[in-house]
Amino acid sequence: MSETFELVSPYPPAGDQPEAIAQLVKGIEQGEAHQVLLGATGTGKTYTMANVIAKVNRPTLVFAHNKTLASQLYSELKEFFPHNHVEYFVSYFDYYQPEAYMPKTDTYIDKNTKTNEELDMLRMAAVNSALHHRDTIIVASVACIYGASNPDQYRDMIDTIHVGDIIDRQELLMKLINQQYQRNDIDQTRGTFRVRGDVIEIAPGHTDRYLIRIEMFGDEIERICEVDPLTGNLQQAYNLYNLYPASGYATSMDIIHHAADQIEEELKERLDYFEQMGKPLERERLEQRCRYDIEALREFGVCPGIENYSRHIDGRKPGETPYTLFDYFPEDFLMIIDESHVSLPQIRGMFNGDRARKQTLVDYGFRLPSALDNRPLTFAEFQSKAKQTIYVSATPGDYELEQTQGEIIEQIIRPTGLLDPIVEVRPTLGQI
Repeated sequence: MSETFELVSPYPPAGDQPEAIAQLVKGIEQGEAHQVLLGATGTGKTYTMANVIAKVNRPTLVFAHNKTLASQLYSELKEFFPHNHVEYFVSYFDYYQPEAYMPKTDTYIDKNTKTNEELDMLRMAAVNSALHHRDTIIVASVACIYGASNPDQYRDMIDTIHVGDIIDRQELLMKLINQQYQRNDIDQTRGTFRVRGDVIEIAPGHTDRYLIRIEMFGDEIERICEVDPLTGNLQQAYNLYNLYPASGYATSMDIIHHAADQIEEELKERLDYFEQMGKPLERERLEQRCRYDIEALREFGVCPGIENYSRHIDGRKPGETPYTLFDYFPEDFLMIIDESHVSLPQIRGMFNGDRARKQTLVDYGFRLPSALDNRPLTFAEFQSKAKQTIYVSATPGDYELEQTQGEIIEQIIRPTGLLDPIVEVRPTLGQI
């Protein structure tokens, strides 16, 4: 498949669209860091964005401020680019109650969530596309500024197999287990594999459209193909295949064991601190929880609330910027922020709310201080992630206009040529 964007549409740009597209493309090619597209409702801003993406031919992140808008943009861009990688990255929780503590009433609220498996699958597909395909567009909500796994560690977990490879079957199964796949010969759900004689069938974590079937002859890989999960019919055969981890947070056990040692060191320091401060309750609370988590990490590689130890698992320093979806893109990616007058203030508010809640948990012995580094990006960190940004809005905010010194690219005339109805403002006196 070509790595070039192929825009499919029966209609050419019209109205103000051709001029807006030309100006935006020119700005990107000249290296302008910020541009504002001021487009009235119904002028076809999404189609303008699609044309710009196709002309500059760069991986693109389209940021939307809620799931509804993100879903709409994803659907439209998928129609415009049916032959390219258009992906969807939003929060995978249908319900999310964060962990919290209210000292005033001594009330602890445990984390309670309901995960949407389909959204989790789409997130994994987005990450894989960003890593391996330049013709990638990811439509993302504010979830993209929250912590993800270390992209270098994730790359190391990807395994490439070839037809003709000589590998012991047991060794191949251990590779799958190290990628956090689970063996299940009866109910094959995403992230599992089954073995029937010399045939291994893998249900990948990032899609449910096919199973990966590996056929072996002794210790030689004889055939690699994708098959329909329902009928078992062959869809496509390969000579080379990239096996992605079962989960977007898959990490090798060597890294987990090293992280457990670091968590233990931090725990000792924190327990000494509580002892010096004369806080036996907080000390007992923290020790009980962390000892259990460390044991679970060493034994199983996971524990409840593992994200709170992400700094140690990722190998980051205290206060260092967390890894996010942005780190999976190449350096020259383009960012488009839709409805920027709403999206940017939302990004600003995320860090402070998260920090206040976690600081209370740390102060009262529910979490280690390193939990503060499992956080969304600050606004300054967000700004530094993209080299070139297009802000799209009908009413751009002060921040966007400051970035472009008040220069805007207008898109007022609709492609259809329809005008807004005439509005008459009349006095209310005498109407009632």
